[in-house]
Amino acid sequence: MYNEGGSDPRPAIATLAIRNVDAVVKERQRVRAARHGRSMEAEAQSILSEAVAGDREKPEPNLAEAMRWRFAPLGGVDLELPPAEFVDVPPSFDPLSLSTPMSSRS
Repeated sequence: MYNEGGSDPRPAIATLAIRNVDAVVKERQRVRAARHGRSMEAEAQSILSEAVAGDREKPEPNLAEAMRWRFAPLGGVDLELPPAEFVDVPPSFDPLSLSTPMSSRS
């Protein structure tokens, strides 16, 4: 959210209200703000900024990574792969070639 139509490149300022905060949490935040020499509002802004700062540095996982993360606690499955075997002579795409793998079969 940026200031629309203005020349100011800074993000627009938003207001956030947090209701039903436990009294113990509020008191601990007040003490923390005092320890850092800030108002409770400035301390809350600092806490929120620090909490989401790491999110910008981590890229969003792609679908495969998200699925692996989601299902990793369930464990994996080891599938037995059949041995590789020769199927047929690969076709020749050379236009000068007179013989084809199909014509060599008799």
